[in-house]
Amino acid sequence: MPEDDDDQPSSGNGKKIALAVTLLMVLLVGLRVYVQYRRNHEEAPVAKDPYAKPKLSDDDLVVIRHLHPDSLKDERDLIGKTIWVSAGDQLDYYPYAAHHADYAKRAGTLPGAEPLLIKDVFEQVPPKGRAVARIPAGQRHVLLAFTLPNAPNPKLEYATPVGDYEDGGYTFQTDNIFFYDDPHILYKHWGPDMWAHIAKHEAVPGMSENQAMMSLGEVMVPSSNSMGDRTVTYDNSGHPVKILFEKNKAVTIAPQTP
Repeated sequence: MPEDDDDQPSSGNGKKIALAVTLLMVLLVGLRVYVQYRRNHEEAPVAKDPYAKPKLSDDDLVVIRHLHPDSLKDERDLIGKTIWVSAGDQLDYYPYAAHHADYAKRAGTLPGAEPLLIKDVFEQVPPKGRAVARIPAGQRHVLLAFTLPNAPNPKLEYATPVGDYEDGGYTFQTDNIFFYDDPHILYKHWGPDMWAHIAKHEAVPGMSENQAMMSLGEVMVPSSNSMGDRTVTYDNSGHPVKILFEKNKAVTIAPQTP
């Protein structure tokens, strides 16, 4: 009898353990079934269409014309036509007379969207070692002579280098530094108020990066490659301006000490 009494608690504990293990197994199986059910009934993530076109802004839809000049004849086709500066604040220009530019007397730097009426295309050996902004010296420069229709004296003639001759061939930058069509029409969606600020070469809140470059020039130092969401410092012809852009809108504008 004593031995039987000792076995009863042991037998009871074993049953409890077996029951607990069974319940745990049931819970685990139930959890697995539930997880599998959720997987089967949740909405699948929408796959990205590899052929879907990205959303384009009005600026992205602007078609910039290129002429691909590769000879002096191609450049001379510009004589008598008006072109506009796209590479603002990068092109020095000089007094011009009789197919000659006076490199010793820089007249200024061409701002963005400035119209030029082309009068002549000519070649000239630049001062030794002279590279003018984006134009290497080469053996000789190719220059455009022009007047500035919007200048106080629109009859004065100037010249700026737009290409060079080196090792038997020409390299022209006109496609990269000028618009052949009026940017006021190309970017008419900017509106007259914004164009009025650009004409004054000033920055205002709400400007996009493209508008700021047109207004202040392309000589700049960005804080990152995230265009539209970064800080950019523009040289602005020696009067630097720092602009913080968020969602491609100028949020803060701060003049900087040169």
